[in-house]
Amino acid sequence: MASGNTLEIPSQHQAPPEGEPRRRDFLSIAAVSAAGVGAIAIVVPLVNQMNPSADVLAQATTEVDLSKIEAGQGVTVFFRKQPLFVRNLTPVEIAAADKVDVKTLRDPETLAQRTRGQKNWLVTMGVCTHLGCVPQGIVSGESRGEFGGYFCPCHGSQYDTAARIRKGPAPKNLMVPDYTFTSATTISVGTKA
Repeated sequence: MASGNTLEIPSQHQAPPEGEPRRRDFLSIAAVSAAGVGAIAIVVPLVNQMNPSADVLAQATTEVDLSKIEAGQGVTVFFRKQPLFVRNLTPVEIAAADKVDVKTLRDPETLAQRTRGQKNWLVTMGVCTHLGCVPQGIVSGESRGEFGGYFCPCHGSQYDTAARIRKGPAPKNLMVPDYTFTSATTISVGTKA
C-alpha cells in the first residue's frame, strides 16, 4: 500500500538539525585543545628555567654583624654573588660628606639619604655603575682617589666618602641595596623571599 508520506533515511553527508554540533566541529575543538595542552607542556618548563636557582634564593638576604667593624674600617661581604661594601664612617668622613653641596653632584643624594639615618654606617654594592668593575675602597686609613672614598682603576671613576660619584665616567653613585637594622649591631641586606 503506498501512501503519500515517504520515509527519509538520514545520510552521513546530511547536515544535522539547526543548533546541534557537527562531527567536524567536535574534531576541530579536540585538535585545538590538544595543541593548547602541548604548547603549555612546552612553555612551562622554558619559563620555569628562568626562575632563580636554589643557591641564588638562599642568598636573597645576607646578615652582616657590625659589632666587629670599628670606626674607619670597612668590610666586603658577598650579597647575591656581588661584593657588598659595609663601612663604619669616622666623624671626619661624615663631615667631609656633609660638606659637599648636593646640587653640584651628578647623582645628587645626601649622606643621610644613603645611610638611611644611621650616618656612620654606609652600605653599598661594590660594583661600579660604569661597566660593573669592582672599585677599590679605603684600606687601613689610606684613601683611594681624590675624594677620600672609592676609586675604580679600570676607567677612573672616583667616589667620595659617601660612595657618590664625583669624577669619571660612572653615571650614578654606588648603589645602596635594601637593608634594615635588625638590631643595634646587625643589618639584614635584601628582602625575605
